Amino acid sequence: MAKIKPRVKVPKKAKAGEVIELKALISHPMHTGLGKNKKTGKKIPRKIINKMTVSFEGEQFFSADFQPAISANPFLAIPFKATKSGEFKFTWVEDGGAEFTASKKMTVS
Repeated sequence: MAKIKPRVKVPKKAKAGEVIELKALISHPMHTGLGKNKKTGKKIPRKIINKMTVSFEGEQFFSADFQPAISANPFLAIPFKATKSGEFKFTWVEDGGAEFTASKKMTVS
């Protein structure tokens, strides 16, 4: 299986009141459970990212539930109104409960 890697982009600086764009991508094959292994012919078990959340300074402000129809390597662009400096935490949850996280800080002036 490919290595699962979360990547995020957050502006390092923003002005108070500015609406910024947070970008989040996770490299994940998103196996739906419908595909077959080409060599063995056996079904590939379902393993998808089923939930993604974003918090700022410990307070969750965004959540998305993913279904099997979402593409591999899901990408999201999320607007956020900058009011204070702090840290964003992005969390993806896979079938079976595995979690993948990424964090970025932003300074507001």
